[in-house]
Amino acid sequence: MPIPHSQLETWSNPGPTISSSNTYQSIRNALEHSNSPILDRIKSKEIKIYLQGSYANDTNIRGDSDVDIVVEHTGAFHSNKNDLSYSELQLHEQTYGSASYGFYDLRNDVIKALQLYFGNAFVDTTGNKSIKILPNNGRLRADVVPVISYRKYSYFNGIYDHGKEVGVSFNHKTTNKTIFNFPEHHYQNGVTKHDDTKKLFKPTVRIFKNAVSYLVDNGKLQKGVAPSYFLQCMVYNVPSNLFESDLTVTFCNVVNHLHSVNFSTLVCQHEMHPLFGTDDTYWNEVDARVTLDALIKLWNEWYA
Repeated sequence: MPIPHSQLETWSNPGPTISSSNTYQSIRNALEHSNSPILDRIKSKEIKIYLQGSYANDTNIRGDSDVDIVVEHTGAFHSNKNDLSYSELQLHEQTYGSASYGFYDLRNDVIKALQLYFGNAFVDTTGNKSIKILPNNGRLRADVVPVISYRKYSYFNGIYDHGKEVGVSFNHKTTNKTIFNFPEHHYQNGVTKHDDTKKLFKPTVRIFKNAVSYLVDNGKLQKGVAPSYFLQCMVYNVPSNLFESDLTVTFCNVVNHLHSVNFSTLVCQHEMHPLFGTDDTYWNEVDARVTLDALIKLWNEWYA
């Protein structure tokens, strides 16, 4: 039997946000505390703090626990300047000097601020991408990600004459590889998609996130095969006309479209690079196929 409409309706609803709001404010309090080494930079707006992930994009579900928080240093930036022509690169180097406060300075100062406020035992610095704040007294687990602004240039003729897309960047702790992301593009594209689908995009994302969680909880899908970010990007690539008010029809439309589509045509929600690739900043096609097959089997053999 198929998944009941009532189950899809339940899965489409957002999870609670009170605990996430309290967690976000707790992190802000730590970073803006009088003892924080980045307090002056926050006051001067050289560093900004904001939510990203499911809570920021209104796709959180009841099972979500981690709160993703970005600490962005806007007083410096990484870029793809080496992709510019020789003359453009020379002009760029003449225009901008080297930053005196970079990514590792920011990361170290963020760690100090968090340890001073929460205590070392609640600050896990072993992750390659984020600093994890462990839960305590109603505070959810949080991933704090220090980043530097990023510019993806299309051309550069001077400080007031250049084309660029703006994102963020950070260095992988183990490999030291610089990783780029575009959270503002991701957010704005999600808003547009939500409007284009008559407000059905975000509920549909929640349905699929809940369905995957259900599969994992019931031993039908391995944990980590379908991270929520990549799952949301998959749903984003489905044509807007396939989202219908009948959630049963929408679920089938989404799965059927993704099962038949050429994966090489799919992009991340920010639309700045493909969804699939060979390193850990991309999803891999094998895991995506396994996920789709599990969702189809769930539909055909609903066993709740």
